[in-house]
Amino acid sequence: MSFQIQTFELSFCPEETLLYSKADTQIASAVGTFGRVLECWDRQTREYVAIKVIRSIRKYRDAAMIEVDVLQQLAKNDKGRSHCVQILNWFDYRNHICIVFEKLGPSLFDYLKRNKYCPFPVDLVREIGRQLLESVAYMHSLCLIHTDLKPENILLVSPEYLKLPGYKRASQGETHFRCLPKSSEIKLIDFGSTAYDNQNHSSIVSTRHYRAPEVILGLGWSYPCDMWSVGCILVELCSGEALFQTHENLEHLAMMERNMISQYVPVGCSRSSIVDLLYGLLEFDPAERITARQALDHPFFRNIPA
Repeated sequence: MSFQIQTFELSFCPEETLLYSKADTQIASAVGTFGRVLECWDRQTREYVAIKVIRSIRKYRDAAMIEVDVLQQLAKNDKGRSHCVQILNWFDYRNHICIVFEKLGPSLFDYLKRNKYCPFPVDLVREIGRQLLESVAYMHSLCLIHTDLKPENILLVSPEYLKLPGYKRASQGETHFRCLPKSSEIKLIDFGSTAYDNQNHSSIVSTRHYRAPEVILGLGWSYPCDMWSVGCILVELCSGEALFQTHENLEHLAMMERNMISQYVPVGCSRSSIVDLLYGLLEFDPAERITARQALDHPFFRNIPA
């Protein structure tokens, strides 16, 4: 599988001794609003790690320190089932907060894009969904709300994949292949927007396509906004396309009101079960929306077809 690789130069003074270094002048990186994530070599453990380098702007530095606090809180209480990325270290380098993580594989969005937005197999959706809900349930038990759940923030632990025949284009007789991860193990990342339930909340959270109705309406939000995002993610994995493809509030709310979830789930032996789960996750009223623990007890995860 090929993913975009960008070149990034780190300029160090000769007299500086660094724990982390790049193998050569080019290293893989992912670029975002906050800064970028670099693949680096840890000289002590002699392993590759991922380092999130934050832009030297105060609002991004402040958000990074909140993320460090959240990551340390998650690690402190982790009993091995959190499915949250592990922080290994952090440091301040020339006014750039740098957070060191375990190195993981590609995101769910990377797979969707690589496979031309073909749906994931339902069994894979089930395994990913279970882990995602376990991660969200763990966060909620610590009074933490992620607020930015989306396929880009869910990474496969391993980069290994299988290349399988996908579909044939009849006019050309050409077979298209799709890539599926060898392992379904995932980890949740990007806790820069995570909030405690008892703190003051910003009015707008979540990426547009995964934003809950109570956020759009300005009614305040809490744990249920994460559950709405999980529902949107599962629909996208089942169908290959985002459930709410809009950038305008009124249109977004109108699409929610039409509630056409069942049209996005392909026919199969688990269809009625997953549709019922999705209606619970995408309940318009946050007070009626199911919790992560309730979702994990749903028949879709308990009654696995033989």
